[in-house]
Amino acid sequence: MANKNSNLPAIIVMFALFFMIAFVTNLAGSMGVIVTNQFGASKALSQLGTLANFIAYACMGIPAGLILKRKGYKFTSLLAVIVGLAGVAVQFLSGYVESFGVYVAGAFIAGFSMCMLNIVVNPMLNTLGGGGNKGNQLIQWGGTLNSTGGTIAPIFVGWLVGGAIADATVAKAAPVMIIAMAIFAIAFVVILLTDIPEPHMETAEEKAARLAGTAVKDPHSALSFRHFVLGALAIFFYVGIEVGIPNTANVYFSGLDWVGPAIAGTMVGAYWFCMLLGRLGGGLIGGKVSSKAMLSVMSAIAAVLVIIAIFLPETLKMTVAGNTVPVSLLCLVLCGLCTSIMWGAIFNLATEGLGKYTAAASGIFMTLVCGGGIIPFVQNTIADKVGSMQSYWLIVLCLAYLVFYAVAGSKNVNKDIPVE
Repeated sequence: MANKNSNLPAIIVMFALFFMIAFVTNLAGSMGVIVTNQFGASKALSQLGTLANFIAYACMGIPAGLILKRKGYKFTSLLAVIVGLAGVAVQFLSGYVESFGVYVAGAFIAGFSMCMLNIVVNPMLNTLGGGGNKGNQLIQWGGTLNSTGGTIAPIFVGWLVGGAIADATVAKAAPVMIIAMAIFAIAFVVILLTDIPEPHMETAEEKAARLAGTAVKDPHSALSFRHFVLGALAIFFYVGIEVGIPNTANVYFSGLDWVGPAIAGTMVGAYWFCMLLGRLGGGLIGGKVSSKAMLSVMSAIAAVLVIIAIFLPETLKMTVAGNTVPVSLLCLVLCGLCTSIMWGAIFNLATEGLGKYTAAASGIFMTLVCGGGIIPFVQNTIADKVGSMQSYWLIVLCLAYLVFYAVAGSKNVNKDIPVE
């Protein structure tokens, strides 16, 4: 990592992986509309694919961190794309065998891939950027491509399904899954041919000591740092917010006769497009504005937008590009501008000053990404009981925690722990 130009191929590959993470993850979320029709799922069960996708993080987070430490970034990336291709292939087959269980299994397998990819791209981009504001800036730029993939998936699925939820089937969404599999196949070849730095891979001496059982046990770990522990919890809530806002809106508004899957899917795509715009802005100002300031301000604004959406009557409408859209849905779409910068900011704050504990920390971090499945599932369970819009109070509580973390919880109070 001697100079910026030598890092460029690795940076480009990491950006491409960021795209894949959102494309495949949002494919699972967008399929919620389909499974409510084809498999007769409730609002809560419609999120089971997303839940399976993110529960895989809880299962794979720490093992993937160990794989990264022992085998390196390149090996972990290659393994991840193979697993991802297999997961999407199983989801593809679920529509033809008419099995909800097969669909959920495919989402679970794909989740293993997304976990491993996240473990690769975040510490790598943070390291290539040199940590601090510059590391956050690079993650924000990568997040822009992440949002591009997130924008395309729900729009594509929505328009493939059409204007009526009764037409929603897995088979109709087959083209988007074929594209996802093709992306994985191409990515495998590109990664295989790219030289990727290995800054956190264990040394030959460390490996020999581990195999011989003579390695000195470190009295500290990533969990010894308070700001990391609180940051991992912040990621749990954040990913739940990021996924819960559009997924719940997609299922709810798709079911309204005057909205439907095509318009709802397009608006959910607009949410991810807002995230793309926000991450572009984050990338431009990330080197000058602190992660703490970005996270605290945008979390507070998001909370205000969600509260407004809750209290606005469903009948309040406006015309957007010739389509009638609920104003409450527009408020939720605008939340994408706020959630856009949160991932990079939280990761940057939580891993700042961890040094040698960064790779293991990334594994723990990704374990808590399971919030992206748990929070939407809980939210839609609440929605089944009290209504979809009232379920957004859960999102408000999660946003309140992010404000706390940015203001107070992100301070490193364990600087006495050696990290070299």
